[in-house]
Amino acid sequence: MEKSDFYYDLPKELIAQDPLEQRDASRLLYMDRRTGRYEDHTFRDVINWMNPGDTLVINDTKVIPARLLGVKAETGAHVEILLLRRLTDTEWETLVRPGKKMKPGTVVVFGEKNPSTGKYPLTAYVEDILDEGNRKVRFSFDGVFEEVLSQLGEMPLPPYIHHQLKDKDRYNTVYAKYNGSAAAPTAGLHFTKELLEEIKDKGVNIAHVTLHVGLGTFRPVKTENIEDHHMHSEFYIVSEETAKLLNDTKASGHKVICVGTTSCRTVESATDENGVIHAGSSWTSIFIYPGYHFKMMDGLITNFHLPESTLVMLVSAFAGREHILNAYKHAVEERYRFFSFGDAMILI
Repeated sequence: MEKSDFYYDLPKELIAQDPLEQRDASRLLYMDRRTGRYEDHTFRDVINWMNPGDTLVINDTKVIPARLLGVKAETGAHVEILLLRRLTDTEWETLVRPGKKMKPGTVVVFGEKNPSTGKYPLTAYVEDILDEGNRKVRFSFDGVFEEVLSQLGEMPLPPYIHHQLKDKDRYNTVYAKYNGSAAAPTAGLHFTKELLEEIKDKGVNIAHVTLHVGLGTFRPVKTENIEDHHMHSEFYIVSEETAKLLNDTKASGHKVICVGTTSCRTVESATDENGVIHAGSSWTSIFIYPGYHFKMMDGLITNFHLPESTLVMLVSAFAGREHILNAYKHAVEERYRFFSFGDAMILI
């Protein structure tokens, strides 16, 4: 299939720049993935498509304030370092800007210098150039890195969001727990603690997985033949408890409903060809596009994705390309809000 098969027209004004004040007040487009029939709802209605015995899968990764703005110690030039993947206690794989001027040996400082010690709260040393121009960076700091990062870092919002985020918590789900993501599993942003309690009270199980979202999720598909696209790799964890719950759910004839494409990619990566999910941790570079046979997921709650992106290919694999493009056309006509802070779909 070709990349252009997944294109649709989207007016720029429909790209949501800010989250709604109330998380679960967003709109929800329900679609029957087999027939393509769709209906307009609000997100709080999502519980209507869950039945006792079903299992809702949520990704409990937490976005860290991974965007650091500093200056080169030698020249004072402004630079940006974006944390992608932790390598050791002090070393990270990073994305740097401007890249050409961040050669090995470059020293970058962050924050205000302490007049009594002459030290900065955080110093970065560029050690090596990695694949795709990323840099291996070693950090020097006093105390706990996460605490330093919370003071100096900013949330790494997607490039299509131009407004500054007033509350860092709004780019994390209410159930975010484990630090490690450079981007949010955005379908989960719609859930409140109260809505999750209602879902549990209905008899629906909630299973936790962890997949640390990398910035590769925003990487455009550059090859016209989508099968030639190289997918980024992300780390995931499936616990013994979650694996047993999901296997029991399927064995009893109930549905596994994933919140977001990250939960989908996790359960599909950990499930074998016999439809049995296995506990463990690993890296996945799974690329799901039309023709893929889903082994575990029966339903998907997801946001509206970028044209020609791997994510719109994933939802097309689950619900059919024509069905998805028809639903997206309807969403544009009805002025739904798109992308990370936008509205949602449920595909059952």
